[in-house]
Amino acid sequence: MQKVKLPLTVDPVRAAQKRLDYDGIIKAEILSRLAESTQSVISDANVNLSFDLDQRRIPFISGVADVDVMLTCQRCQGEFPHHIHVEFCYSPVRNEEAVDELPEAYEPAIVDENGEINLIQLVEDELILELPQVAMHDDADCNIGSKNMSFGEIPVADERPNPFAVLKNLKS
Repeated sequence: MQKVKLPLTVDPVRAAQKRLDYDGIIKAEILSRLAESTQSVISDANVNLSFDLDQRRIPFISGVADVDVMLTCQRCQGEFPHHIHVEFCYSPVRNEEAVDELPEAYEPAIVDENGEINLIQLVEDELILELPQVAMHDDADCNIGSKNMSFGEIPVADERPNPFAVLKNLKS
């Protein structure tokens, strides 16, 4: 199957009724928020989306996305490539009140006034959430290994008397 560019928006309810599957890419230039969160986006994002209805006739979107980005190591400040792989499952909702009625297996995806959701934004949000909190090389690849790090001198604690030593005198 040939990979194509994903549509920007889609009506998730109609797509679920038709049981549509998308196997496509999102161009790296479009992933601007991901590029702001990293040094750069190296490759286009490969995305597989499936629209379907569950046993309770609730429409849902399940998907997988992969992308390669360049991150800055927080130990040595050098750049390194990082692969991001995410799996997600959303269900479209019309408003905030409908979120409470949604089963726990699904994350809510709020539709716009036309009943559509922005697929690019949805996938980009998932990729951003999957970024590591502290980006670091593996210890073997990093110029500054975890054994070479020093965090300063620990000051010697004051030799103060115990404040409860006075109570010891009251006991006798």
